[in-house]
Amino acid sequence: MSTPTGRWQALQAIWRLLFSGFVFSTVRWLEMLAMGLFAYRVTESAFIVALLSMARLLPMALFGALMGALAERFDTRLSLVWMVGTSLLTSAVLAVLASMGWLSIWHLGVGSFVNGICWAADNPVRRMMIGEAVGAQRVGPALSVDVGMNNVSRVIGPMLAGLLLAQFDIAGVFWLGLVLHGFSLWVVWHLAPGKKRPVIHPLSLLGPMREGFAMARQDDRLIGILSITAIFNVFGWPFTSMIPVLASDALHLGNQEVGLLASCEGVGGLVGAILFASFAKTQWYGRIYVGAVVMYFTTAVGFAHAHSVTLAALLLLLNGLGAVGFAVMQTTLIYRDSPVALRARLLGVLTACIGVGPIGFFYIGVLADALSPSMATLAMAVQGMVALALTRRYWLKFF
Repeated sequence: MSTPTGRWQALQAIWRLLFSGFVFSTVRWLEMLAMGLFAYRVTESAFIVALLSMARLLPMALFGALMGALAERFDTRLSLVWMVGTSLLTSAVLAVLASMGWLSIWHLGVGSFVNGICWAADNPVRRMMIGEAVGAQRVGPALSVDVGMNNVSRVIGPMLAGLLLAQFDIAGVFWLGLVLHGFSLWVVWHLAPGKKRPVIHPLSLLGPMREGFAMARQDDRLIGILSITAIFNVFGWPFTSMIPVLASDALHLGNQEVGLLASCEGVGGLVGAILFASFAKTQWYGRIYVGAVVMYFTTAVGFAHAHSVTLAALLLLLNGLGAVGFAVMQTTLIYRDSPVALRARLLGVLTACIGVGPIGFFYIGVLADALSPSMATLAMAVQGMVALALTRRYWLKFF
């Protein structure tokens, strides 16, 4: 039986982890929208905007499974400190470059890639720590709170990006990121040391990585979960890179208005997170997961062809609801349906599947330049729905 002191320490750890994720997510959405608007203003190329988002996701494909293996052998608190400290340093460098007038598009690409490495470590490190703090039975609601806070950040981040760009240009965005990461670093520094598990083959990382992928291949439920994750990240998530382009060109909005419109997706996600945490039953998780992806594709197409700001805002609200249903359930289903000893490795495999997103961002950028941003969004959604239908035999297993 846990003591009151033990429960208090666990509660403190959970809120420190949630706060760290909230700050990390706020800066991510702040920077992604600001970088997209800045790059589109400088280059007038939707392809370049998509490439910047791709650079932030690429480390998930390159290092996702590796992060899962590493999470099993290093102190998770120190890993989290490293992640936040690296992000802080990146924001500092970009802030100085922007303030001196030396900022170039390639600087943004490098900064996105470095911060993407830290993002790739989030699932197997911070979220693993959340799961260990609350236990397997409460991980669904805990991750709903985490994703809910993420969606609060998706409201705050874009709003701040539009405001700071309008008032202080992009340098203000990076200086704020530096301050926020500083607060987060102080918070995670005071976490208790994380769990370090015994490693049978201390010099080999390939073994744990292979075991994670082998386990995933042997279970149709895991194949279904990971397939939907890959489909969403190739055909769905790249739509976010088109939001500033579509809002600027089709709806003729300025930076501050684009930020306000983009924040609607976060509002919808926040509402969804509250609903899922409060009412979603375990037996519904699979249906929510698949239905959320279908909703996301549908509303993305609607937004891309909307001709009024009101309709576009409503569709982004629903789009955010779909995005949060997907985000909560992908991690929850992996955590619920995987053996305890292999959870970190399978979360690393999940991160690797999220990491296929750069393919989609590159693809939508090519389509947007060849066709138009709205037609590119339609083409991606149609292909995503086809891919979802083709994997039906697997995801029906966890319905």
